[in-house]
Amino acid sequence: MVDSNVIKVGSRGSALALRQTEEVLGRLRPLNPGVEFQVVTIRTSGDINATGSLPGMGLGVFVKEIERGLLDGTLDMAVHSLKDMPTLQPEGLTLGATLDRQDPRDVLVNRWDCPLDQLPQGARIGTSSPRRRAQLMNLCPQARVLPIRGSVDTRLNKAKSDDYDGAVLAAAGLIRLGLTGDISEYLSAQEFVPPPGQGVLAVEIRTGDHRMETMLSPVENAETRFAITAERAFLEILGGGCQVPVGAYAKSDGEQLVLTVFLASEDGEKCFRAELRGQPHEPKQLANDAYLELVEQGAGQLLAQSAANPVSDSD
Repeated sequence: MVDSNVIKVGSRGSALALRQTEEVLGRLRPLNPGVEFQVVTIRTSGDINATGSLPGMGLGVFVKEIERGLLDGTLDMAVHSLKDMPTLQPEGLTLGATLDRQDPRDVLVNRWDCPLDQLPQGARIGTSSPRRRAQLMNLCPQARVLPIRGSVDTRLNKAKSDDYDGAVLAAAGLIRLGLTGDISEYLSAQEFVPPPGQGVLAVEIRTGDHRMETMLSPVENAETRFAITAERAFLEILGGGCQVPVGAYAKSDGEQLVLTVFLASEDGEKCFRAELRGQPHEPKQLANDAYLELVEQGAGQLLAQSAANPVSDSD
């Protein structure tokens, strides 16, 4: 017999994923005192293949197995880092809530504790994200960009090893794990554009599950929803993911929504950026306008490439 007072919550098993899940449950528990939230940890294909190239593994490598648990009824809800989620969800699943956004920026960690523009010639900086790689090569051509994989702790340790001089990571992960002391520089979201959804925790549920919808409605952040809708709509216009490096970041500015987008060749030699303003309640229109702006700048060939092979932006 199923206990209706028990909610099974899917999560990856990494320290960061579990911290993120507890962040969500810390909001839900006081609002639902008679409910027991049980965290179910699931190893995803991205966790199992810890050495393979993420761009070559395609989209959804950190969410597919968890989504299967939602679809077969094993789970009631799942907590994801939104940037790991493809723009198109499996039929039968929906975003039940997007919470308050943590810092969306990327950060630089390095042995000299210096900013990006002061890295010495030949500095070995780790990232496996095509977006981070292209922006590093464009903004810091003196650096050598090397592939790096693993949890936040693993990448931080590698960044301090003999094989690397530093790494670029998401600010949100370091903040949530209490590791901000390792940060050498917070990189501007307008110049070093984040991926869609970075810093946002999303709770995925089954479509039409009214109990979960009602439970999650108090933790939904409407401002976050407008922003991530614009960011993810831009990515969707490009085919749901990109073989070429891409970034998108939206934020509220008074009564307007400001969307910054980035597209580049893999080597960072050709870079296109645009910043547009629009109405918060028309995020998809704003995303389309940003796409057209990049076309006008001459990014047509890269935009044509971008729909070819969806990839993950994660490290």
